[in-house]
Amino acid sequence: MAKVIAVVNQKGGVGKTTVTINLGIGLAKAGKKVLLIDFDPQGSLTDCMGFDEPDSMDVTIASILVDSINDIDIPAEKGVLRHQEGVDVIPGNIELSGLEVTLVNIMCREMVLKNYLQRLRPLYDYILIDCLPSLGILTVNVLAASDSVIIPIKAEKPSTRGLQQLIRTIGKVRQNINPNLQIRGIIPNMVDVRTKYHKDTIDMLKESYGDVIRIFNYIPQSTRMAETSAEGISIFCHDAAGKAAEAYENLIREVLQYE
Repeated sequence: MAKVIAVVNQKGGVGKTTVTINLGIGLAKAGKKVLLIDFDPQGSLTDCMGFDEPDSMDVTIASILVDSINDIDIPAEKGVLRHQEGVDVIPGNIELSGLEVTLVNIMCREMVLKNYLQRLRPLYDYILIDCLPSLGILTVNVLAASDSVIIPIKAEKPSTRGLQQLIRTIGKVRQNINPNLQIRGIIPNMVDVRTKYHKDTIDMLKESYGDVIRIFNYIPQSTRMAETSAEGISIFCHDAAGKAAEAYENLIREVLQYE
């Protein structure tokens, strides 16, 4: 039965998509069967994995959930794309914005994604969901469907200011919708340890949250990482011997400790 992990931060530009892709492919390299779901209307994960023009796709997570809302039978393989590095992907695109409007008038609207994932859980070891930068009904759907949350964050003070609001939202979802939801940890991302500013920010994170939330080892800033999006591949394929790949390998080991 799959463990469902939401990769969440309401602030954009913190590297949620990059973390989702490389964590997912790293878990696949470790022998796990992995599904990645693009739950961002921008379709960033879909695009960064080499699936061009997500907005022109007919079958996406949005169209699948509309079928689910309308009680249309959905084959488990519907919409699933296979990436060259061994993970499955359900694409996302701008239609998710329309789904957000649709959900306003649906009974049990917070549970739509969870209900759909029940049929996919037996097929995978891990399902990772790349969330949009928002705390609206789409993100609440993801939190309701997930077992745990990973929070990527840039090692900059503006990125840390919204962290408390996100943690409060997760707490409300746990209290009212999903009592088993846990925060797996915070990932300091795009870190330049040569700068005192980044080091001080990581120290502040550990001091403020380290007693109650795991602070994973940081992912370093890397130009090679930025190149992976254009290539549609992971850091393991693009620069296997680099520091970023090494950091992700350490992250995979930390995540697998939860098993």
